Order: sequence, then structure tokens, then C-alpha cells
Amino acid sequence: MNCIIKSLLFSAFLACSIQVCAAAKHSVYDTKVEQLVSPLGIDNPAPRFSWKTASPLRGFIQKSYRIRVGTDSAAVASGSADVWDSETCLSNRSVLVPFKGSELAPATTYFWTVAVESGDGDMAVSPVARFTTGLFEPSQWAGAKWIGLEPDGEIIVPFIHGIKVPEHLHRGRLIGRYTMPMLRNETKLSNKPIASALAFVCGLGHFDFYVNGQRQGEHFLDPGWTKYDKEAQYVAFDISNSLRPGQANALGVMLGNGFYNIPNERYYKLTGSFGAPKLKMAVIVTYADGTRQTITTDARSWRAASGPITYSSIYGGEDYDARLERDGWNMPGYDAGNWKKPVETPLDIRLKSQQGTHLAVRHELPVMSSEVNSKGFRVYDFGQNMSGIVRVSVKGRKGQSVRLRLSELLNPDGTPNQSASGDPFYLEYTIGADSVVETWQPQFTYYGFRYAQLENGVDAADANPLSLPQVVGIQALHTANAAPQVGTFSCSKPLFNSIYNLIDWAIRSNMASVLTDCPHREKIGWQEQNYLMQNSMLYNYDLSSLFPKIMSDLEASQWKQGTIPTIAPEYVLFADGFEDTPEWGSAFIICPWEIYRWYGDDTLVRRHYPAMQRYIDYLGTRADNNIVAYGLGDWFDIAPGKPGRSKLTSNGVTATATYYYDVLTMSKIAGLLGKPDDAARYSALAARIKDSYNKAFFHADKGYYDRNSQTANAISLHFGLVPYGREADVLNALVDDIRQRGNALTA
Repeated sequence: MNCIIKSLLFSAFLACSIQVCAAAKHSVYDTKVEQLVSPLGIDNPAPRFSWKTASPLRGFIQKSYRIRVGTDSAAVASGSADVWDSETCLSNRSVLVPFKGSELAPATTYFWTVAVESGDGDMAVSPVARFTTGLFEPSQWAGAKWIGLEPDGEIIVPFIHGIKVPEHLHRGRLIGRYTMPMLRNETKLSNKPIASALAFVCGLGHFDFYVNGQRQGEHFLDPGWTKYDKEAQYVAFDISNSLRPGQANALGVMLGNGFYNIPNERYYKLTGSFGAPKLKMAVIVTYADGTRQTITTDARSWRAASGPITYSSIYGGEDYDARLERDGWNMPGYDAGNWKKPVETPLDIRLKSQQGTHLAVRHELPVMSSEVNSKGFRVYDFGQNMSGIVRVSVKGRKGQSVRLRLSELLNPDGTPNQSASGDPFYLEYTIGADSVVETWQPQFTYYGFRYAQLENGVDAADANPLSLPQVVGIQALHTANAAPQVGTFSCSKPLFNSIYNLIDWAIRSNMASVLTDCPHREKIGWQEQNYLMQNSMLYNYDLSSLFPKIMSDLEASQWKQGTIPTIAPEYVLFADGFEDTPEWGSAFIICPWEIYRWYGDDTLVRRHYPAMQRYIDYLGTRADNNIVAYGLGDWFDIAPGKPGRSKLTSNGVTATATYYYDVLTMSKIAGLLGKPDDAARYSALAARIKDSYNKAFFHADKGYYDRNSQTANAISLHFGLVPYGREADVLNALVDDIRQRGNALTA
């Protein structure tokens, strides 16, 4: 009897096991094109596909894949592909698989799936995903013009560093003081079902885009900063659901200055101008019957007027006068009879799709506490230092203004301290109507801050004997790049968690469309942080689409002789070692190699290889017996006296060590690209640099480098420059120095 029971139990177990195995199918998820989910405006004519698989079974192996691409989502879902069918490919590859079908059309939405077969023959198909192409060639803009409210005035490029502008450049006039425009178009669409409607918009310096009164997207400070005398980015929007077939539809754009135009008022780190704010747009409406209707910017069908933004500066802040609002200006039926014809401006620069992640509001922070300081002003404390803006709700009498002065620090008397972050920066709002709560946030500026001082107004909870405007609500908006977070850190030690949190806020606050050095005083892309912080950032954020933009900025800023400047985009020509230093420019070599190592994406090293070679050749012209000794060195090392240029390490140490690593990296890149002669040449050069470096800086009798600084010893170890067998000596010298200083760093 027991044997029968055991046999029945075993049979039942076996049957359950078989059922579990039969149901244990894998799945395909996280499908991406060009490392992005359902991207808009892809300008790569051969985009690349990636996906992930999940299986409850151990040892899952992808045996094959099959990609199908088509123009009809239902057809693709049923297994049909009118654009490309890769057929079954026996491969375990699932990252950056290139499109190899017929030529893709511009401004078109495509649908795709991937079928993945496992090693035991199971098949799973991904959900249908999409991607939309951008405009590949200038001719595809359908004759769109650059338009604005005013013609370009004085062009001052490169910008001027500091506050002293030569008299002959401005002759007593303010620089860059253009009126911030609003531009609108109203067009009746055909009375046919709309299959898709795509808008391609470039508004310089920055823009907000509206369709029938609705702001499109949640982006902030579009488009990203570029070297505007060479190139700018356009942004693609899917506005299919915002348009009304058979009716009049209104397009509206507001423009701000950004880095395109910097007025020399309030605080400004740089002064200069690429011209007046301007717009270029093409809207392509595709109807269900296959016909298309195009709306483009021109002086004939568009109108322009001044808007409520009365001051716009990426450095100085923003002013908004609600009395100047034009109600309904971005809606159909608005009477624009008193608006002007826009000015058409000739502008011959490359337009590239803004791929990847944009800036956005990442967090909304409430007021943690507030106090009235010794000057009688209420100061709001948001409890966190961050990059961003504030959103304020206010009521009062028409024409009254409130001013908000932001800061990271407070003076002893409780007033904002902007001495180290750019003074003065403030935001000012003028009320548009009596006794109505109005809510406003800046559109085209940001700052680094924790505190906001309210001036010319009172908090709603305060006494108000002077009938000043009342703030009934205020929040801090943390603005940063919207790169997805892919990693986190936590442990059992609260101190380490706090350090991680501190660093993460700093990283996010400097992740704009470039990696900035600070979110207030400079906001420019100093390049050494791009690779010194690169791996730390990649652990936390998916930056696969940000670094291609950074590399494009670097090549656009490269000088004719091959120099890579310390900042990119290079808006200003620095001097005294700040314009060119190997430890900064080497981001151009190191960053694309790290992107390849992290993501398996060789696009950047392939695309920029000739320009990277030019930079290596340039460094060679600056070398004396393979020693490169110029630039900023170990900038701001921790030593007695005023911080700045390195005091503990000789100038040639960090420059030559970085030069060596550049050349060694180029040897690896050349090997990857199938260039054996280049690989051998760079490898031999790296060996000569290493030999010269050790002859110049290594004290073999003492076991340390240069003046035994932490930097000299650490960088020699890190880049593999230490002679074989002497690594322990150099490491001991480094550790001893740290311990002798009470476990403190000086690098």
C-alpha cells in the first residue's frame, strides 16, 4: 500500500513538473532603439535595436533572434514586416543590432518586434514597439526659415570672460538686450483622419512649444547647449493627438536667451551673443490616406509679438510681467491683427536631432522651514542644495511685483549669500490681475540654491499692514537631466549612505545638456570631470545617449591644429593655461572608450577617430622628449596658501601620465577598429612615453615619484606607469603620506 501511495505521489509530482516546464517560457522586454525607449527624431539611417530576456529557468541562452520592422503596428504584431525582416539569425546578440533593411524615410513612425528563440527551442516575441525618424537632410525641412521678432544685432563670438567688456564692442550700449518673442501660426487642416503629426522644432536659445494652447512635453531648457556658430539641436514632438482635422489649429512658441544670447546685466560670467532669439520649425501631418500637409516657419504665415518675459538670462535670472500676457495667443481664433510679421534671418548651421535625455523637473521640494531675517525678509529653506527654480503662487494688486533671491548659503544676518555663486541672480514676477491667485515658474533660467528670500511681498501667514503681495504657496523644483537611474547604493553605515546621497545630488545638479562644473556661477562644461566622474555616474545613470552629445560638443570645439579646449561648447577663449590643458582635453579620448567598455557601443570611437588622432598628434607637438608639461596640472590640490595651480606636484606629472594613457587607449581603439598599423604605432609611442616619464619623475632609490605627493604616486599607479616590481614601494609611499597627514588627502 505504501508503495502504491509513493508511486501515485511521484506521478503527481512528475506531472506538475512537466506542467511547470511547459509553462516556463521566457519573455522579451525593455526593447530599445538607439538605447532609447520609443524614441522620436532618430537621425541615424541605420538605427540599432536592443532588448532583454527574462526566464524562470536557469542557464537561459538566446539561440536566435528575428527582428521585424514595418509601418503598420497590427501587421507587425501578426508577423508581417513591410520594411525589414532580418529572418532568423543564429546569434546570442541582443545589444545594438543594426538595421539592415531598405532605406528609412524621414519623419516616419515605424513599428517593430523581436522574436527570441531559446536554446531548447522555446520562442517568445516582444510587444510591438515604435521609433520615429527625424529629418536626415536640410532639404527635408521643406523650406522652413529662421524667424524672429528682431533682426540680429551685434554678434559677439567668442564671448568675453568677466564683466569688463571693451568699449569698442558695445559703445555704451547694453549687449544682447533683445525682446523675448512669442511666435504663432494658425493653419486649417484637411478634413481627413490624421495618421500622424510630427513637429521638428529648434528655438534658440531655448523654447517652449504649444499646440492649441497645450504645452508640448515636459522638457526644460530645450534644446541643449551647443556651439551655435556650427550646430544646433532640434527637438521632435508627436502632436498627433493635439491636432484637430478639418479645423484651424494654432502653433505657438515662446523663446528665451539661454547661452545663445547673454545680456550684460545683473550677474554674467560671460558676455556675448550669437544673435537675436529665433525659431525654425517644420510640422509634417500625415493623413490616413497617405497624403501629407506641411507647416513651416516663414514671414508670410507666422506672426510675432513681444511676450510677458521682460528679462531672460541664463546667468542673471528671469522677470515675468503677467500684465503683458496675451490671453489665448496660442489658441485658434486669436486676433493677431496687431502682431508683426516676423523677421527672416539667414543662419547656416547644422541642425541635429536632440537624441537622448532632456532636462526636466526631477523633484518638487516643499518648504522645510522659514524665518524672517534681520532685514525683515522672509527666507524659505527647502532643506536641500540643488539645481533648479521655484514655483510661486501669489496674489495682490495688478502691477505689484515680488522678487525671489536664491542662494546656497546665508550670511550671518540671515540674508542670501551669492558671493560665490553669481551676484545678483533673482526672479521677479509682476501680478497681472487684482486679488487672483497666480502661479508662475521661470522658463529659461536656473540656479544652484537651497534658500529663497522673498522681497517686496509677504507670506500669506504674515501680517500685511502695507498690503503687499502675498505668497500663498512656494515649492523648489529640482531640474536636471532626465537620464534614467539604473543603480543605487545603500549599506548599514549611515555615514556612507549620507556621503552617497550628497554626491548623488551634486551629480544630478550638474547633469544638464552638458556636465557642468556648477549650476550657478559658470554652468559651462569643464571637460576633466567628464571622465574623472564618468564611471561613477554610469553606475547610477544611463548616460548612453548623453555622451554622444558631449563628444559632438568636443569635436565642434576642436581647434584647427587639433587642440581640444578645456570647455565645450567653447563659448569663450580662456587664457593663462585655462584654454588648453591635457588633463581636461583628454576627455575626448577617454570618454568614448569608456562608453564602449560599458555599453559595447563603438559608434563614438568610430565616428570621432580621425579627430581623436588629430588631438594625439597635437599633444605630440607639445611634448619635449615625450614629456608634456603645460596646463593646469593637479588643479586645486590641498596645500598651504591660496588654492589654484598645483603646489605639491610638478606640472609635467599629470599631463604626461594622462598623455600616456591617451596614447595607450588609442592603441586599443585602433585594434578594435581593425587598424593594426595605428595600433602598433600608438603602442610603441606609449612605451617611449612610459620610459621618459620614469626617467624624469621616478626616484628609484626612494620608491616614489616627483616630490612624493599623493597625486604623483597615485596617478603613476593608476595608469600603470610604475616599473614592474616597484608597485609596492610606490603604494607604500602613498599610504605613508596619507597616514602622516592624519588620514587626509591632498590630491
